Amino acid sequence: MTSSSSASPSPSSATAHVIACGAIARHIDDIARRRGWALDIHPLPPLLHNAPRGIAGAVEAEVVALQGDSARIIVAYADCGTYGALDDVIERFGVHRLRGEHCYDVFAGSGEIAAMLENQPGTYFFTDYLVKSFHRSVVVELGLDRHPELRDDYFGNYTRVVWLAQQPTAELRVAALDAADLMGLPLEEIVVGDLGLEAQLELLLR
Repeated sequence: MTSSSSASPSPSSATAHVIACGAIARHIDDIARRRGWALDIHPLPPLLHNAPRGIAGAVEAEVVALQGDSARIIVAYADCGTYGALDDVIERFGVHRLRGEHCYDVFAGSGEIAAMLENQPGTYFFTDYLVKSFHRSVVVELGLDRHPELRDDYFGNYTRVVWLAQQPTAELRVAALDAADLMGLPLEEIVVGDLGLEAQLELLLR
């Protein structure tokens, strides 16, 4: 699946293919339009995060398919639970990825995330995408729609939810509160925007 940004390239930016986690592809497209970057965005299924062993292979398949094109290839994933497998692909093909262990580092900064986890190790993070897709990505995938009694088995060791909000709205706040309530956890909202992602993309495009 390919989604091409219709934005015109600025003189300082080069056309590039972006192999992106589907959970952040929309943010990348928004940034590209705002900055005038000509990016050809190739989103991979967001549910790969529920089976991260498949991320490296999926990224590799996209890289192979795009080789031969003169455009640069960049990978809009952090490590995302691949435990170095994605970096093996990155190194073999000479491409680059977003810095960090996960997209929370990208949006909020690795130091900030580390500090929050040090303060409360039992922190569960939301992004806008996870708020929007919580029922499909979490409830259905974990079987909580069929077995709600398993809630504490999954979330009993967590102490709070921190929503790293990119574009918060009243509707999303209601959805985030509902999701945290289903988990039996208090919700904290921190507006981080998408400037961290934008800064990393700019570096990769250079």
